[in-house]
Amino acid sequence: MKDNKKIFILTEAVLAILVLFLVSIILWEKIGDDCIRVSVVVQDPDDGQWSAFKYGLKMAAEDLGIDLSIVSTGGVLTARELEEIILYETDNGADGIIVQPVPESDLERLSEKIKKKIPVLLVGTQASRTFPTVGPNDRQMGTALAEELLRDQVGNMDGKVLGILAEYTDPKGASDREQGFLDGIKEAGAQIRWSVSSRDLDAREESLGSLPEVDLVVALDDISLRMAGEHAAAKDLHGALLYGIGHSTQAVYYLDTDIVQCLIVPDGFDVGYQGLTEIAQSMGHPFYKMKDQTVSHTVLRRDILFTEENQEIIFTMSQ
Repeated sequence: MKDNKKIFILTEAVLAILVLFLVSIILWEKIGDDCIRVSVVVQDPDDGQWSAFKYGLKMAAEDLGIDLSIVSTGGVLTARELEEIILYETDNGADGIIVQPVPESDLERLSEKIKKKIPVLLVGTQASRTFPTVGPNDRQMGTALAEELLRDQVGNMDGKVLGILAEYTDPKGASDREQGFLDGIKEAGAQIRWSVSSRDLDAREESLGSLPEVDLVVALDDISLRMAGEHAAAKDLHGALLYGIGHSTQAVYYLDTDIVQCLIVPDGFDVGYQGLTEIAQSMGHPFYKMKDQTVSHTVLRRDILFTEENQEIIFTMSQ
């Protein structure tokens, strides 16, 4: 009797182990078959300013085995349109989202709507308490630009007048860059004659060349730099020297052709690679809390443009 009981218990134990083993195999196969999908939502993703960023995303996706989906958005998005896209991606299989916020985005309300179902990472300025972000230090880039300009002016800008051009799709980022730049030149004696955005000019049906003449034009982002470069190439800046922040091949072209005197380049490749890596890590570890990621920037001049290190930076922009 006792022997029969022992056999029964042993048989049950063996069967239980077999069941657990089979379930484990089924789950493992399911996990292996279900590729993680991450959606990326930025404004006008086909614009050249995103080339290095998208290349970084692509390389990280290949390394991590992630199904990457870059959402086609066309031009400038409103806050409502951006929210609708994010909710659509969340409801249609995205396991994580990387997004560029737009002015007036209600990130806290968005956080409540998705109910933390999937991880969300922002691209741009680290100004959100709701979601982690990945991007350059905007204030430091503005200060670096000021330092390069002052170096060319031998530290003395008495009597010089400046114009500042910035695109305000990222108000906090634009403000930080401008403040960093202004802090860098505050003791140099320069005068700021105007500070505008391309959108302001379009609204007033004016061109950059119609603004009061200045000695120096400072463009604080890639869109602004390309606009200023186009005007400078057409001799429409009245001889003003152009300095700026940019990360597209067109920005580099203007530097190479001596239209731009100095270019500060944020590492767009690293924004994409670090961003996707961070969001993937949060999926693989349930208790991992995503952190803000800061990427570096590089100072480019025409005479050092073709060094090996700088060629690698330019290569990522052309992918």
